[in-house]
Amino acid sequence: MANNWTRAETILAFNLYCKIPFGRIDQRNPEIIALARRLGRTPGSVSYKLANLARLDPALRRRNIAGASHGSKMDEEVWNEFQDNWDALAYESELLLSQPERAPVEELTEFPEGGMRESLVKTRINQRFFRAAVLAAYESQCFITGLAVPELLNASHIVPWKTDTKNRTNPRNGVCLNRLHDVAFDIGLLTITPKLKVRLSPIIEKRSSEPAIRDFLMRYKDAPLKAPRRFAPDPEFLQYHNDVIFQSR
Repeated sequence: MANNWTRAETILAFNLYCKIPFGRIDQRNPEIIALARRLGRTPGSVSYKLANLARLDPALRRRNIAGASHGSKMDEEVWNEFQDNWDALAYESELLLSQPERAPVEELTEFPEGGMRESLVKTRINQRFFRAAVLAAYESQCFITGLAVPELLNASHIVPWKTDTKNRTNPRNGVCLNRLHDVAFDIGLLTITPKLKVRLSPIIEKRSSEPAIRDFLMRYKDAPLKAPRRFAPDPEFLQYHNDVIFQSR
């Protein structure tokens, strides 16, 4: 195989970049080994490609965490394609991933369109990608409590799924929360400010004397949160949640 990476291969690499924690970008990682086998490349080549993609990640640059020192124009093009329309590129990357493992990785020119079934399938596929990317960003820990049981965690949308189609699968439009706090966040009984502090609705505060409210919610009031190393929540999305979803009265 030629050394140059195709667009389809780079999309698959970006898909994996989204799904594994940054600290696990290593040629010994079984997920990297599996993608290398699928692409007919070495694990070292794939891990280096992921490091090339990491250099484009603004969240890592702000934290002085460097990826590889250089990359290709194709890396930048695929990175920008995802940023411009996460919903479309997440779907394309998952369709590529679903191709038979021994088949050549080729560009997709047609996508299922129109019907209710196809729409439901796309929704399920993209929700699966979103969950994997968000949980990887937060290393499978609840953003508020630190709970680290994946079965009890959800990838919570900041701006609702139906509101912003292009950012439905953008990991920066998500936070990892346990199921209780996920529901409270979803209906606006709590929010996270753009400065990453927990804010509780007056509806909750009025019941602060109740032991369960105190133990599970009030204890986190104004708690400062530490942003994940990758895909930290976008402040503009958090501001939307504060302004539109949060029950401030």
